[in-house]
Amino acid sequence: MAKFLEADPGNRLPGGEMIYDDLLTGFAAADDSIFENFSKESVIGSLFRSPREWLPGASTVISYFLRFSEYVRRSNYDGALPSAEWLHGRFLGEEFNKKMRLHLVKELDNMGGVAVVPALHEDYIADYQSFKSNWSERHIAYAAGLGSFGLSRGLITEIGIAGRFGSVITDLHFPFAFRTPGGPFKNCPFFADQSCGACAERCPSGAITAEGKDKSACYRYTRIEDHARTLRVKYGYEHSICGKCQVNVPCEDCIPR
Repeated sequence: MAKFLEADPGNRLPGGEMIYDDLLTGFAAADDSIFENFSKESVIGSLFRSPREWLPGASTVISYFLRFSEYVRRSNYDGALPSAEWLHGRFLGEEFNKKMRLHLVKELDNMGGVAVVPALHEDYIADYQSFKSNWSERHIAYAAGLGSFGLSRGLITEIGIAGRFGSVITDLHFPFAFRTPGGPFKNCPFFADQSCGACAERCPSGAITAEGKDKSACYRYTRIEDHARTLRVKYGYEHSICGKCQVNVPCEDCIPR
């Protein structure tokens, strides 16, 4: 995966700069009881499908995090609107993320295994009324021990929060590490002693508060409001994006201490 990240031309902005500069991988047992917990309405809900509902006989869920490069991250520090580099990083970066998933499938096939990518499957559902999906990359990353959630509801990993997640389910067995104890918000200082709240201060839509994240407010800001339509027309992407809560904050590229 590291070699693919470095060599594949899909991991480049139009100017040639890298989109992602680092990655983490984690593994979860397909029969981990946490997946049953995700089906609770207080977490994801009944829409969620467990690994073995996607792939009968599944043994392991491979999760990974691709961190945006410092060039992409710093480009988005200033202003209320996203930088061009951040927009390209999000959309061109997700195309590369799809390639990474399929690269993993090919490698697992070469090892004699069977693999499924829920996020690219014809049965994948993302409901923008309830803001839930039947496979959540962030929750899967938490299950695989890659990090814990922050006030912005992004996942804070040991190399930060600014990036994209991906996952593949396989019938091959890989050793998995147990999740770090401390609960689903362990890495966020706000939940420890309210000593941070930088993501809320950075949020131009007011979607992030001490109560958490108002997903509908975030959605309106990135997809419906006038500036979002303007950016769609200017850059040709299906919608806008923001990302201000992930950069110029203490958890941008590490776990805050």
